[in-house]
Amino acid sequence: MDIQDSYSLAKETKEILKKHNAYLNKSLGQNYLIDNNKKEQIINFANLNKNDTVLEVGSGIGTLTLDLSFKSRKVIAIEKDSKISKILSERLENAGIDNVELINDDALDIDFPYFNKIVSNLPYQISSPITFKFLDYTFDLAILMYQKEFANRMSSKISTKNYSRLSTMLYFKCDIEYLTNVSKESFLPKPKIDSTVIKLTPKISNDLTKEEYDIYGTFTKALFQHKNKKSRNAIIDSRHVFGYSDKKEIKNTLNEIDSFDVNELLSKKVVNSSPQEILFLSQQLKYIIK
Repeated sequence: MDIQDSYSLAKETKEILKKHNAYLNKSLGQNYLIDNNKKEQIINFANLNKNDTVLEVGSGIGTLTLDLSFKSRKVIAIEKDSKISKILSERLENAGIDNVELINDDALDIDFPYFNKIVSNLPYQISSPITFKFLDYTFDLAILMYQKEFANRMSSKISTKNYSRLSTMLYFKCDIEYLTNVSKESFLPKPKIDSTVIKLTPKISNDLTKEEYDIYGTFTKALFQHKNKKSRNAIIDSRHVFGYSDKKEIKNTLNEIDSFDVNELLSKKVVNSSPQEILFLSQQLKYIIK
């Protein structure tokens, strides 16, 4: 780490916030990167050129935004906090930057304009919903910063502690590459946990229809509420997800299954079931959803 560069970015960030009497809210995920080397590394991971339109969610005061604008054709910068958005707008104007479309809104509530790459230091509290929203769009790659614990769950292996609904849902949607860790000391204010930068590349060969993926999602939601139980018991205990209130009713429905393959998978613990096996279950048992 170049201490001088990092100090300069930290000093610049503090001065900008002080000038505008702005205070960061950690509960909103407002942790700004103050390590210049990591900033440059993150931007370089995206391999930007002048044909790229970059989507940035949680642009803040523009720590990444300004540099992204120099390397790409256009930046779509989304910032929910209106005061912070005004600061960024002023910085862009003062720097004479005219290829940034700044949107002061909640990224979860809007349709994104066209983009082909994503580079974001994400607000941590929306990590899961914003990631799945990204994957509803067509793009080349995404360079995203997450809390380390969340990142560890994204592509965790079957039968491990971190194996989760998140990893099973992402399995069919994208390839995940871990790029670098970022110390909590590299942020202002300092969060409680380190971060990890991830590269997401959408899977082009995903043959699942939206309906199939949604049904698969219903099953993963039910199963991973009880991931250390057998799938049969997890389904029974999460019966509300399938529209049941009567425990006996869903038990009887599962007891009527005469497929050896399905019953074998229902007898496995959720944590020991692969995404392909859970997908098979969801396809064979979709009729149980009310």
